[in-house]
Amino acid sequence: MATATLSIDLDAIARNWRALDALSAPGVETAAVVKADGYGLGAARVAGRLARAGARRFFVATAEEGAALRQALGEAAQIMVFSGHMPGDTDMIGDLGLVPMLNSLEQITRHLEALPGHPFGIQLDTGMNRLGMEAAEWETVAPIVLSARPVLLISHLACADEPGHAANAAQLAEFRRMTDGAGVPRSLAATGGVLLGEDYHFDLTRPGVGLYGGLPFAAAEPVVRLSLPVIQVREVAAGETVGYGCGWTAPAPRRIATLAAGYADGLIRAMSNAARLWAGATPCPLVGRVSMDLVTADVTGLDAAPQTLDILCPEQTVDALADAAGTIGYEILTALGPRYARRYAEGRG
Repeated sequence: MATATLSIDLDAIARNWRALDALSAPGVETAAVVKADGYGLGAARVAGRLARAGARRFFVATAEEGAALRQALGEAAQIMVFSGHMPGDTDMIGDLGLVPMLNSLEQITRHLEALPGHPFGIQLDTGMNRLGMEAAEWETVAPIVLSARPVLLISHLACADEPGHAANAAQLAEFRRMTDGAGVPRSLAATGGVLLGEDYHFDLTRPGVGLYGGLPFAAAEPVVRLSLPVIQVREVAAGETVGYGCGWTAPAPRRIATLAAGYADGLIRAMSNAARLWAGATPCPLVGRVSMDLVTADVTGLDAAPQTLDILCPEQTVDALADAAGTIGYEILTALGPRYARRYAEGRG
């Protein structure tokens, strides 16, 4: 088989959700962020398993993602849309019961005029300067908006993965200043915010990357294994080079395996001569440049030529691979390509 296999442990995702739910303050609802097709792992399968674990509210990035998720989950799930109510979204939001998190006066006007009485939430900017209404704008329109009964007020922390960063306390204070007394459920904490403690939890937490085995949730169980098939193994003499640009030179006679995956599959070129592949507990350095469909690894240390090597596994998590490539685990996960044969494992619990 010339296709790499991406194994996804849905039960591990459910256990990670339960662990983050247990870390949330008593009485706080724990939602789940399944945007970007469930961080590259398949939103329908991920959300279905989390619904069985007890999740009832799911966050996506766009109305189109919400539409796909509604088809997978049915009518019972609450699906919240971070991008709000964009032009052209009205029919999807109305017909499919999506809940837009409105980010601006323009979106508020569009929503209240097009879908009066339809549920909505509000996203507030407490210092990240990315999405949401700024304080002065919110203070102007809050009486009108609150009279329309939003279902949730949210904001997002810029530095939650750095517990000691001063921005966390500053954003918490600003969120309280903007929302105290509003009489509406509130949410500030994603995965990092959950770990900052109960002051950040409010009425709802919305973990994302921690569900999928990523930092900053260091206690997360690994979720994915990516196994690459070996196409060919060759002997390389000392002084010979491997790959485009002669990017690696053998320091001594080496045995080199060529494997079926490359940057078209999300193994970015920055992994060249930096990442490792694994044969069980034995590391095999990735040597030469990552190309579109192929990578090469030094398997000299193995007793026999392998049939597959793992590039994601318990020995090399998404964050460890990200460190080798100078990026973050989020990028590794969401870049996992469509050519992988996805294999899901789940029980009935």
